[in-house]
Amino acid sequence: MDEDRKIVPEGSVQSVQVESLAEHPSQHTIEAQSALSDRGLRALKDGDAFAVLDSYGDHGLVPDSPEGLFYRDTRYLSRFALRIEGRRPLLLSSNIQDDNAALSVDLTNPDIHIGNGAAIPRDILSINRTKLLWQGACYERIGLRNFDRDAHRFGLDLVFDADFRDLFEVRGTPRKQRGKSSAAIVAPDRAEFHYMGLDGTSRHTTLHFNPAPKILEAGRASFDITLGPDQRTSILVTVACDEAAQARPSNFLTAYRDTRRNIRATTTHIATVESSNNLFNEVACRSISDLYMLMTRTEAGLYPYAGIPWYSTVFGRDGIITAMLLLWVDPLVAKGVLRYLAAHQATSIDPTTDAQPGKILHERRQGEMAMLDEVPFRQYYGSVDATPLFVMLAGMYFERTGDIQTVTALWPNIEAALAWCDTYGDADGDGFVEYRRETEHGLANQGWKDSYDSIFHADGSSAEGPIALCEVQGYVFAAKRAAAELASALARPELAMRLAAEAEQLRGRFAKAFWCEEIGSYALALDGHKQPCRVRTSNAGHALFTGIADPHHARLVARALCGNEAFSGWGIRTLAGGEPRYNPMSYHNGSIWPHDNALIALGFARYGLKDEAAQIAEAIFAAATYQESRRLPELFCGFIRRKHRGPTAYPVACSPQAWAAAAPFGLLAACLGLKLSHPKDEICFADPVLPGFLDEVVLRGLQLGGSRIDVRLNRHGKNVTVDILSREGDARIVLSK
Repeated sequence: MDEDRKIVPEGSVQSVQVESLAEHPSQHTIEAQSALSDRGLRALKDGDAFAVLDSYGDHGLVPDSPEGLFYRDTRYLSRFALRIEGRRPLLLSSNIQDDNAALSVDLTNPDIHIGNGAAIPRDILSINRTKLLWQGACYERIGLRNFDRDAHRFGLDLVFDADFRDLFEVRGTPRKQRGKSSAAIVAPDRAEFHYMGLDGTSRHTTLHFNPAPKILEAGRASFDITLGPDQRTSILVTVACDEAAQARPSNFLTAYRDTRRNIRATTTHIATVESSNNLFNEVACRSISDLYMLMTRTEAGLYPYAGIPWYSTVFGRDGIITAMLLLWVDPLVAKGVLRYLAAHQATSIDPTTDAQPGKILHERRQGEMAMLDEVPFRQYYGSVDATPLFVMLAGMYFERTGDIQTVTALWPNIEAALAWCDTYGDADGDGFVEYRRETEHGLANQGWKDSYDSIFHADGSSAEGPIALCEVQGYVFAAKRAAAELASALARPELAMRLAAEAEQLRGRFAKAFWCEEIGSYALALDGHKQPCRVRTSNAGHALFTGIADPHHARLVARALCGNEAFSGWGIRTLAGGEPRYNPMSYHNGSIWPHDNALIALGFARYGLKDEAAQIAEAIFAAATYQESRRLPELFCGFIRRKHRGPTAYPVACSPQAWAAAAPFGLLAACLGLKLSHPKDEICFADPVLPGFLDEVVLRGLQLGGSRIDVRLNRHGKNVTVDILSREGDARIVLSK
């Protein structure tokens, strides 16, 4: 997902013993000119539009920031700021509403000296801003109220601009030339910006003001406001992008109503979580709100866009893993992801996009730079793991739903994905799936840890390709086992037997080639010379998630991952302390990712290591309690946990991020041993445990086929009991060891 992202905060040191990482610059690096974590930024999203705002509801006041109103990978409004008599108001409060429908900001006036002896004492005027996105437009209501016993007259200005910069420009990628921009006042209440891109696409931003301002010019709308004692008034602003700019957008109240209705309609069918811990309830509610804000309706169904600000688009790997972690809550997400990725599966060879027949999409972009191939991500296939993960998800979805109709429609895509794994994915025929980018413009590393410095040997030297990653072999193993089950369901027994046999053969090869006794874990990868990268990483935990690990090795991996060098107290680090390139402030070499920990916890649970799974759940939950709005970010730094302080933020982590938001549901499923099996018509809790911060959990609306069940789980010492609160249908509840 991360386009070779390499962020090194000022003053950090990379522990590399052999080579200088500065010799490997990447054109896809995200520049870290300022930290997102210290800005108090607010994010809104609807469909292909998202906004990044400061806590005042403004944006564009800080140079080189990701703030603005974006639509389809282009910034349509780069500056928008409210001023009262030329001064910035005083901030009282700023909150994204619980369901992410809108941003609400309360402001008041500073001391204002207007001239001629006139003055407005501070805290006299209440200024309330409500902002939301709906169908390609940003709507804002600015409510003003005078709490003084005297009337006051003052000027209010809205300052605005549109730079139409591509998202990759905003991220720091330089361009030699750009298209042409213009601005015009098209009516007393309407201003318009226009950009003719080098890709031949015309982009428009239209601002509409109600009431019409006293003065409207390119970049400024000025209002002359007079408020008597306790008098109120409002200013409504609509900023429409592209198609919405050409049509007549909704009014504010209609857009606000429709936004809330859409959220309710999208989430009405999902399972919900309540617990005895109010903080955990807040984490779960925020995660659901974030997930369904990031959901985008496509022609194939719901798709979780990866994250804001840098990844508000389709990513194959992210969408699949998010759907996996959310599968027990809402299987419709998996259905939408599978159908979308099947529709965009590669059918031909294209080295410029790393495409090969059967390969699953990595990333899709719609901005000017992608259309001009200045970046290779218009429809890019440079991930080695999305293809087997696609097949894994298809198997998990069928197990969860029994939806044979969807599986039948997807079967040609599943076969094509398996064929890719056996041919293009294993070009040297050694039985392992490897990657090597086809051109210098593609991603150098193509697993989930796709920073250019993330794959290396024990001496710190970079691994040369083609590279076979540890976790990818597990994904292929699980994909073949899943495909064998699907083939059986489709009455293809011979194919099912062959795929199951191939999976077992891979298990044996994997154990011999990847197990490293000296580190008590699996190698990070095999390089192009089939030499193992004997480095302790979180990747080994994914082998447990997929089931490719043998039980003895699984226990040793868990012991290593829960040891002091890998486990910080806030979660499992991507790279263990003491390894070359270890840096707790790095992107992939010592940081902590919630989704990574959730997959590892599910792996622990698969092998009966429930206490270890609960240990991870407690750590990630504790980290979430220190986050604003209880929102888990994309990642945070891997410094050791200390008393009376929270985890250290990563400077440019996306927040919200889909697979981070889905992590609490994967962690809870791991602890509870929760599995919904349509073929067995049962909801199983296998040796459930509740982590120490939970005494009781209530799951409502668990749906399996035609059944809908509410259950309560209570902890009694080390034991957990399961009570059925309500039941519709015949699905069985099973408590097993």
